[in-house]
Amino acid sequence: MNILFNERLDGPLPTVDREATLQRLRHDLPDMTLLHTEEDRRPFECDGLSAYRVLPMLVALPETLEQVTTLLQTCHEMRVPVVTRGAGTGLSGGALPLERGVLLVMSRFNRILELDPDARIARVQPGVRNLAISEAAAPHGLYYAPDPSSQIACSIGGNVAENAGGVHCLKYGLTVHNVLALEVITIEGERMTLGSEALDAPGFDLLALFNGSEGMLGIITEVTVKLLPRPQSAKVIMASFDDLGKAGQAVGDIIAAGIVPGGLEMMDNLAIRAAEDFIHAGYPVEAEAILLCELDGVEADVADDCQRVREVLAGAGATAITLARDDAERARFWAGRKNAFPAVGRLSPDYYCMDGTIPRRELPRVLQGIAELSQESGLRVANVFHAGDGNLHPLILFDANRSGELALAESVGGRILELCVEVGGTITGEHGVGREKINQMCAQFQDAEITVFHAVKAAFDPKSLLNPGKNIPTLARCAEFGAMHVHDNQLPHPELPRF
Repeated sequence: MNILFNERLDGPLPTVDREATLQRLRHDLPDMTLLHTEEDRRPFECDGLSAYRVLPMLVALPETLEQVTTLLQTCHEMRVPVVTRGAGTGLSGGALPLERGVLLVMSRFNRILELDPDARIARVQPGVRNLAISEAAAPHGLYYAPDPSSQIACSIGGNVAENAGGVHCLKYGLTVHNVLALEVITIEGERMTLGSEALDAPGFDLLALFNGSEGMLGIITEVTVKLLPRPQSAKVIMASFDDLGKAGQAVGDIIAAGIVPGGLEMMDNLAIRAAEDFIHAGYPVEAEAILLCELDGVEADVADDCQRVREVLAGAGATAITLARDDAERARFWAGRKNAFPAVGRLSPDYYCMDGTIPRRELPRVLQGIAELSQESGLRVANVFHAGDGNLHPLILFDANRSGELALAESVGGRILELCVEVGGTITGEHGVGREKINQMCAQFQDAEITVFHAVKAAFDPKSLLNPGKNIPTLARCAEFGAMHVHDNQLPHPELPRF
């Protein structure tokens, strides 16, 4: 098992006296739960990327804003780093703790503060589960659109921190498109309101800046989200293909036809077989790939779109096209896709989940590249992804008990992300950078851009105490990485437009 220690962080961390920090926090916050024994801290040693583990120095579980404010002010004064954690479902090591830092767990902030069906908004605390918002809004015919596969467990605060997506983000957008306002607290204990319930707010768009900021700029204490009316009708079409490239081409053909599905997902044969064995969703296990295309809206429009999509899929070479007969079958089709990650986990002792995004036109090329990397490395790769917006999730299967296999899986994953950049894409679509992709940030951005990122970080956190060592690499790291991977300080194919 790979253990990620502080020595691998970029730059030195402040010297932290564990016992002095513990005594000071006990004094300043006598009513706050503060975990300090190894047994109590061990469950917090990693997020969903369990290959990287660090035992946190201390774990704080506040219940009030005053406790959060005091904790941050104390840590700022003592120069103690703070890493914020929500439900721990992240997949990029974004909530990885520090051996010499406080892990601030916001899971007890789990109340829905207001739900206004007329204004179609909900004000919630950051520990509220994603799915709980839609469950609370359901009696009013409303729901919250972003739906990560982990929505039954992931928290809305973590969704904001990572700018989470989901199977319906093609039509309804990522978290950033569905959040109206945030309440945050800075490392110095200052409270700020970003955005508003209106469609726009004056000044710089700091609301968008905080979406995807990965806990590096401030602590989110309240989120105001948009609620949408449930579509009058929703239909799912499943198309089977005998070739992965044809399925990839069909994705572009659907969008080119002017159709914007609610969701457009792809799975390859390895993922299909795993999901069918686990969920019994009715997937064709002989297919090389399937597409799940959901069309929603007014009944008449959905019927027309279904017919048009059928024609496009047939023209793209689909070997079978199935329209879900009813809501129960529609739910089964989606259950297979949403449970694909745990299903693939039954095929191998371990897997490494990647997250890159590419232009849709490059799907066939990149899928071929992933197949070549799989063959070259000897590691199987199951492809499950949000095909409509080009967000790939290759699952690299390996066995951590075999010497060198984790390092090999990490290497293959890095090369997949660099391939995404090479074709004009980006290294993440919804999982964030965290610790996992920090080297590939050097492939994505040039020195001047990374310098600006550091300047933004310093504007909010000049002592670099919030989630240090994540997301933004140092220029020294990029120089080392560039010496290995970049020739003449130029990315491959500089003529390609970049996201």
